[in-house]
Amino acid sequence: MSVEQAHSDGDSDSDYDFQEDLKQEQAAKYPKANFAGLSKKINCEVLTPKEANAVTTQAHNKLQTSIKKQDNNRIRVRDKSDRATTELVMDSRTRIILLKLIKKQLLDEVSGCISTGKEANVYHALNASEEEFAVKIYKTSILVFKDRNRYVDGEYRFRRGYCRHNPRKMVAMWAEKEFRNLSRMRAAGIAVPLPVAVKGHVLVMEFLGKHMIAASTLKEVSFETLEEWEETYVSVVEILRMMYHSCKLVHADFSEYNLLLHQSKVYVIDVSQAVEFDHPMALEFLRRDCANINSFFESKGTGVFGLKQLFYLIVDKALKFSRERVRELLKERKEGVGEEDRFSDALFKELHIPRTLFEVEPEKLFTASEEQLDIIKRVAGFDEGNLKEMPETIREEHSGDSESSEEDKDEEKTEEKAKKKDPFEGMSKKERKQKVKLEKREKRKNKVPKHIKKKAEKKNHK
Repeated sequence: MSVEQAHSDGDSDSDYDFQEDLKQEQAAKYPKANFAGLSKKINCEVLTPKEANAVTTQAHNKLQTSIKKQDNNRIRVRDKSDRATTELVMDSRTRIILLKLIKKQLLDEVSGCISTGKEANVYHALNASEEEFAVKIYKTSILVFKDRNRYVDGEYRFRRGYCRHNPRKMVAMWAEKEFRNLSRMRAAGIAVPLPVAVKGHVLVMEFLGKHMIAASTLKEVSFETLEEWEETYVSVVEILRMMYHSCKLVHADFSEYNLLLHQSKVYVIDVSQAVEFDHPMALEFLRRDCANINSFFESKGTGVFGLKQLFYLIVDKALKFSRERVRELLKERKEGVGEEDRFSDALFKELHIPRTLFEVEPEKLFTASEEQLDIIKRVAGFDEGNLKEMPETIREEHSGDSESSEEDKDEEKTEEKAKKKDPFEGMSKKERKQKVKLEKREKRKNKVPKHIKKKAEKKNHK
């Protein structure tokens, strides 16, 4: 019964319950909602494009980034103090790497700094059995050694790229390179520290020395006799040759500072910048290494080879190398050193050294001096007879080519002159216009329609 019917029947307000009647009317119009069933249809999580087609991917990405920013701004995790370094190498990340090495029981403690350089610091370390190790930690905060591109660009081992902008990644790759070079040299029988492990920019290797005292460099050594210096020079020359032929490496920083004398034996260190022998600048680096060694041993009063002779001793494959042979050549060198030898050495410093014949132009080969031909013979590995015949054959071919090329040039000039003649010569203005119209009309006959041309272009692109 509705409210109006109740009034029409004459019932009083006290006898009739309006609220009960209203509830019944609402229940009839709006049935009771099933909240348990509806709760499954309500999703309070972040809306994804799969769940809602109305939300675009761009909107979803913006929503996700804003949530990440809010989470990051709540707590500041990193601070300037996290990047602070001690002795330019020891920061929080480096300490974590050292702690991991200690957890693996590779090391037990890191004692202190032995030496510092432009690219790294070397620390003394001990393991549980009190064996001594050298820990080389490369600098990542302030890079003094910035000219690394010369040693990396063009090398096969870095053909897939090299991270120049991130110093930590770059230095980690540099540490791995030294580990590999040391392993290769050790396998070839060259005296180098035994590489133990590399992690990030930290390299662990054998310690050359005793009781926390490192072996002295050749710069710090003082021998009593010249014979000892000469014997050391012979062993250094042998190391350079073994590196080039057995390891296929050039040190690129071979000097008295990177050679240690340990147990009466010369050890090579700091081979991170060593390049392979097919590197574009490998032979230039080798020539510089030879010059560095010669200048140091000359300052000690030792008889040394000329720069060119030492370079050929290292590079020449045909030469039967032995320590006795090197000593004999040194004695011959002492007996007679003239101005010609000095002049040839000075000339050799300025010469371009080609690694292969692909780097030599055929026209320049037959006009090359004896000095240049000698370099090509030694480096490229040609026989002497073949090399003497080669310039003559090239000269004959080149002379024939030059004659034919001159004739071709004359013909081309005459053709160009004929082309340059005015096609409308001797015509009036009307005749010229008419000729141009006819030419254009002929072109339009053979013209390809634009829609066919577009179809052909699309097919070519596919």
